[in-house]
Amino acid sequence: MEIENIELSLLALEDYQELKEAMIEAYKEMPNSYWKEEHIKSLLSRFPEGQVVVKVNKQIAGCALSIIVEYDQFDDRHTYKQITGNYTFNTHSKNGDVLYGVDVFIKSEFRGLRLARRLYDYRKELCERLNLKGIAFGGRIPNYHKYSDKHSPREYIDKVKRKEIHDPVLNFQISNDFHPAKIIKGYLEGDAESNEFAVLLEWDNIYYEKPSKNVILNKTLVRLGLIQWQMRPYKDLDELMQQAEFFVDAVSGYRSDFAMFPEFFNAPLMAENNHLSEAEAIRELAKHTSSIVEQFAKLAISYNINIITGSMPEIQKDRLYNVGYLCKRDGSIERFEKIHVTPDEARVWGMEGGSELKVFDTDCGKIGILICYDSEFPELSRLLADQGMNILFVPFLTDTQNGFSRVRNCSQARAIENECYVAIAGSVGNLPKVHNMDIQYAQSMVFTPCDFSFPANGIKAEATPNTEMILIVDVDLDLLRELNQFGSVRNLKDRRKDIFELKKL
Repeated sequence: MEIENIELSLLALEDYQELKEAMIEAYKEMPNSYWKEEHIKSLLSRFPEGQVVVKVNKQIAGCALSIIVEYDQFDDRHTYKQITGNYTFNTHSKNGDVLYGVDVFIKSEFRGLRLARRLYDYRKELCERLNLKGIAFGGRIPNYHKYSDKHSPREYIDKVKRKEIHDPVLNFQISNDFHPAKIIKGYLEGDAESNEFAVLLEWDNIYYEKPSKNVILNKTLVRLGLIQWQMRPYKDLDELMQQAEFFVDAVSGYRSDFAMFPEFFNAPLMAENNHLSEAEAIRELAKHTSSIVEQFAKLAISYNINIITGSMPEIQKDRLYNVGYLCKRDGSIERFEKIHVTPDEARVWGMEGGSELKVFDTDCGKIGILICYDSEFPELSRLLADQGMNILFVPFLTDTQNGFSRVRNCSQARAIENECYVAIAGSVGNLPKVHNMDIQYAQSMVFTPCDFSFPANGIKAEATPNTEMILIVDVDLDLLRELNQFGSVRNLKDRRKDIFELKKL
């Protein structure tokens, strides 16, 4: 199946017929186990935020249903019927303290895309936003019937945890940070595959704060994953993309919203064409670009993360450009260009500057992307700031500390003057077998404005210079809004537009 779009949305009653068909397909082993329309209507009226679907190409691929309960009112050995109030969901309480998972499923044709992870990530974010203690639910163990004559439920779970037995449901829950708390006998009537046993699974909200009379402000946090890429020889594109996937997997494991690669991170592939001139070699490298973008788009979907691909050479109408792509986790792809090519890029490679500059709408707000040298031209980021940019990403490639210092210092200036966060990521190491790309110097960093709510030196986080690593950083978008209104200085508002103006032609 060709995936054009993946979206997470709240369930609506008009989705019911499609939802019913999806449930019947997902629960083939349990006939007549789907929820009736009256049940869905009840859930939507009581707790609309807790009912969410994931759609692929506008088609329902999976669903997660949940309620909020006052957990202390239930015994740890509760049954599914008890926790749901005999399927009426009158156990839902706005004053409850635990998000309880009623149901979650993915249609078989969409399994393997990590869509269930999106549903669980939504539940975790909802739990944190509503300031609940955690998440709980009874997890089925559908493979247990194959081992029930040899192992007790406890022995079975221990073997699953040790990877001696594969249980698709329990394995998934454990890998998503849910821990088994208790074995419940007679949990779900008619669940023959599990012998009616279930594992009480829990996830603790480490951000939970006991409710008080003080006002709790909800902050909008975005997690950035910056990849400080080591330049090393790769035998082919597959090996390079295996390394790229390793880093995507790593930063997504920390629930990052973005992964950013450096400028020309794929340069090691030019080694096979080192016998050619530099201009010819980089045009051979450009032949890999479409394949790399296609693979990154799949990784963005699989790992539920927005990927900024760094930049790569691309030929359009016989002209060579330095471009990158934003591969969103909803399946969409957007392109950005390097506006200002360096004198070296023009002289050695015959590269030309692009002309398209725009802000990108993402599920984490508006972002801008400038490639390396472009960060040294303040007009570009100011135009993006005027369009509402909150985070500026700068993938870069610099060979010397002098070049790095230009990108670093200019990027920090962009954070101050545009009241935004700026994240930069570069490559380290050496490529002795690639002309014009032999040495690299980098230190990936995240800059902030300089005011009381931010670090005094304007540096949120920084990687170790010239070392392969990842940098995981949280940035708070609400602080930018507060700065814009109440900052010690207001760089965006205090511009003298009566004597100068900036506009895009």
